[in-house]
Amino acid sequence: MRRSRMALNSSVSPDDVRTMFSRAMSDMYRAEVPQYGTLMELVAEVNRATLDRNSELQERLARADELDRLDLERHGAIRIGTAAELSTMRRLFAVMGMVPVGYYDLSVAGVPVHSTAFRPIDDASLAINPFRVFTSLLRLELIEDEDLRKEAQAILDRRQIFTPGALRLIKKFEDQGSLTPTEAEEFVSEALETFRWHSEATVDADVYGKLLAAHRLIADVVSFKGPHINHLTPRTLDIDAVQVGMPERGITAKAVIEGPPTRSCPILLRQTSFKALEESVLFMGDEHTRRGTHTARFGEIEQRGIALTRKGRALYDELLASVRDEDGAGSASADYPSRLAEAFARFPDSYEEIRAQDLGYFRYSLTGSGAVADLTGLGMDDLIAAGHIEAVPIVYEDFLPVSAAGIFQSNLGGSEQKSYAANANRDAFEAALGASVLDEFRLYEDAQARSIGAVEAALRDGRKPSAA
Repeated sequence: MRRSRMALNSSVSPDDVRTMFSRAMSDMYRAEVPQYGTLMELVAEVNRATLDRNSELQERLARADELDRLDLERHGAIRIGTAAELSTMRRLFAVMGMVPVGYYDLSVAGVPVHSTAFRPIDDASLAINPFRVFTSLLRLELIEDEDLRKEAQAILDRRQIFTPGALRLIKKFEDQGSLTPTEAEEFVSEALETFRWHSEATVDADVYGKLLAAHRLIADVVSFKGPHINHLTPRTLDIDAVQVGMPERGITAKAVIEGPPTRSCPILLRQTSFKALEESVLFMGDEHTRRGTHTARFGEIEQRGIALTRKGRALYDELLASVRDEDGAGSASADYPSRLAEAFARFPDSYEEIRAQDLGYFRYSLTGSGAVADLTGLGMDDLIAAGHIEAVPIVYEDFLPVSAAGIFQSNLGGSEQKSYAANANRDAFEAALGASVLDEFRLYEDAQARSIGAVEAALRDGRKPSAA
């Protein structure tokens, strides 16, 4: 049983700060976007029903330490405008034990940003709360109109998206390595202000219109005082059931689920959403021109599966590209789901075969029989076949650029784009970030290797290993 480290000493662990913040953000977003509360209720019902009818899944999730985290699990998404904002955001998330993992180029899908995901990375922290924030940096260089590009840059340079209190507590954490309970509560309150919705724009209607014409996302990033969280995403165990259930709750769902098709053994990440809200906005300027609307915030749901190896990801990318490139319509094609399912018939749909073909990552541990049996001379595969070692799929903690772009486009009112060829600028992103992003594949490889090392050590020592 896990115990909060807040009660054990006078400082608060980053894991506890992360949980405090994710709960506070969920409460705030539920108040700001009532449909999010409806969505949370639907996801909870679907998860309960899924577990009730699938005891094997329930047992597997319990063994993998995923049941305890399921109700807490969320990811959010924000879009920021400058290198200075991105660098400070990295420091803010560090207080919560979250670091940048992965580089995602969305510009090639018609979205002028590149991104990373701030998240915890060690096994214990992920088990406590795997809260993630997909963070995108606007690429102003992609605005073709030079005058508009300079105007947007000037607008962004004038704003400060972090409160003085948040900046002070970030510095205090960096100096002393932790925060007290009182400081942690204050930090959460101050940090939340950066993510709050503001209905008053920082530009007039004319400038907003020019930014909107360049790209809806550009208008969203540049026109407001802060990077309001644009969606918050719970994790479901059956995204197809949620997709069916949304219209029954009065929620307009995205037409197609992004990611791989429905499978017995889920892989990577599947995502769907409800349409972005049209919200009242007050622009700067004369009374007669101030009132307008803005569309940005929406609801999203995700279903996570096994993390794929580099070999498995290459096969996934190949199959996905074959479907999207077939008729040029991408996921907007009416027969896209059936063609997707047909293409992915080539991807094994059993954990045994995924493991045998080295397509996915697993966490290994001795079973009860393995802890007492004489296993001398047996190899790993023999031990797994005999039930002495268990191979549990490692959950995918990251994101998919094509899926993210599909969600963005759907909720920004943009048209589907079929070109996903590489057009990245990772060096520029990391320079703005002030740090390198971690390689997600290496993190999964290390997690798998740690579990194998623990099993091998236990076999040598004749004892059962602790959880990896």
